[in-house]
Amino acid sequence: MQLTFLGAAGEVTGSCYLLETEGWRMLVDCGMFQGGREADKKNRTAFNFDPETIDCVLLTHAHIDHSGLLPRLSAWGFRGPVFATSATIDLLHVMLKDSAHIQEKETEWRNKTRRGRSRAVSALQEYAPLYTVAQAENFLNQLRSVNYNTEYFPLSGARCIFRDAGHILGSAIIELWVTNGSHTRKFVFSGDLGQPGHPIVCDPTPIDHADILLVESTYGNRLHRNMDDTLDELVHAINNTLVEKGGNVIIPAFTVGRTQDLLFLLIDLYREGKLGEMDIYVDSPMALAATGITMKHIAVLDSETQEAMQWMRANDKKPRIRFIQDVEESMQLNTVQQGAIIISASGMCDAGRIKYHLKYNLNRPECSIIITGFQAARTLGRRLVDGARVVRIFGQDIVVRADIYTIGGLSAHADQKALLDWLGHFKKPPARTFVVHGEPGNAASLASAIQDTLHWQNVAIPEQKSVVTL
Repeated sequence: MQLTFLGAAGEVTGSCYLLETEGWRMLVDCGMFQGGREADKKNRTAFNFDPETIDCVLLTHAHIDHSGLLPRLSAWGFRGPVFATSATIDLLHVMLKDSAHIQEKETEWRNKTRRGRSRAVSALQEYAPLYTVAQAENFLNQLRSVNYNTEYFPLSGARCIFRDAGHILGSAIIELWVTNGSHTRKFVFSGDLGQPGHPIVCDPTPIDHADILLVESTYGNRLHRNMDDTLDELVHAINNTLVEKGGNVIIPAFTVGRTQDLLFLLIDLYREGKLGEMDIYVDSPMALAATGITMKHIAVLDSETQEAMQWMRANDKKPRIRFIQDVEESMQLNTVQQGAIIISASGMCDAGRIKYHLKYNLNRPECSIIITGFQAARTLGRRLVDGARVVRIFGQDIVVRADIYTIGGLSAHADQKALLDWLGHFKKPPARTFVVHGEPGNAASLASAIQDTLHWQNVAIPEQKSVVTL
């Protein structure tokens, strides 16, 4: 039996793990790499295997860094089922088509720019999207729904149970028992674990046993601010910008998960009188659909969210929230000079409509940019967090004059303490633990904390494309 780390090894994005036995080959996640030109190259060379030989995929959740290469896998010959929770499947119907649409549009822009530089560009030299909208739509037929806390048998000799990971709607920890000959080993893939007490979703499900564990380490080297302090900072940033400075607040946010979290928090802060009248624009073509899907699965949301939704329905749906759908409406937002909170994707500022809102607001000292999620290395969002004074957007240098707020307490990822608390439920140490989905320093910090605090042995940080025989 072999386990190959094809992504999210020594970095955060591109989650993909290949598990092989004598009888079958399975992937857990098939995510897109994110962060600059290097990521594009990685995405185009991600499969060091024949996609036709993959028998099935187990998917932890819908975020593109975990699911984004599935249509490409299918287009290259994968014909097996992809098992995911019903909420994840609903989200993928929106997210993967949107991902393909963004790729098509950005490829069109890149080719237009390239032709403008040289008229001698042939069709063979033009850029191509990772997959098209049509290929994404075709792939969706391969999705198979699973329920939390229910046994499934995806392949001969394989049994799995999906548990709530508390990260985003539908996110799962995967428990997988694999029987090979007379031996059965239990794998646990943490996926992305949520921070306890996070809005909307329930807390991550405790797991008490694994032979082989893969645990994420996105924030494995730090502690998040507590929620009370986090909300105080959010209120200050918004009131200072909208009331005192008379500017706009721009919030890059993942359309799934973070956008719904922010809407819930803004509604709750308005209800408590901490925020005044405001105009909230959610500018992402799929945000309305994603929010509707969240409401469809209200039974799995936490009680505070259900209470806030009931209040909204009983109070004329205040504060004012408007979902922006078409391009013309989005462009009109760039003429708004003050009083707007604009929530837009992508969450790392590297694609989509957020780039336009940053272009028109970053150079205005009366405006603020609020970063609420992890920013991978080499992304535009990371450059802003790291204090860049000039950034390049659509070929134009933009001077950064707006205030940049980094509010880590809203992260949907568990911090080091929450990760250690979750690991502390294991009744005995796994035979092997692999720390994944973290930049090198973060992964190393968590690995050391596991060894020092929990006294586990055999804790390793795998390298990209490394192969482990089990």
